[in-house]
Amino acid sequence: MSRQRSLAWAAAALMASAGPALAQDISEAADLTAVIALNGKPCGKVVTAVKRGDNDYVATCEDGNRYRVYVKDGRVIVEKTN
Repeated sequence: MSRQRSLAWAAAALMASAGPALAQDISEAADLTAVIALNGKPCGKVVTAVKRGDNDYVATCEDGNRYRVYVKDGRVIVEKTN
């Protein structure tokens, strides 16, 4: 397994195990920042995150980009949003 894929799985596991308290935790921004970076998306640093559901977040980056980060079929998906 590649290092990038291993890190993505680790980030997904962190998101999955953190539960509802994660949405208000400072580490959430750091975890989302890492997941976005591992997916090769420009961001810099996540400044806000809104939890939409279990393992489903909308992250806003310091550079203005917004991404939906969620888990589907055991994979972490990062999609740019408006």
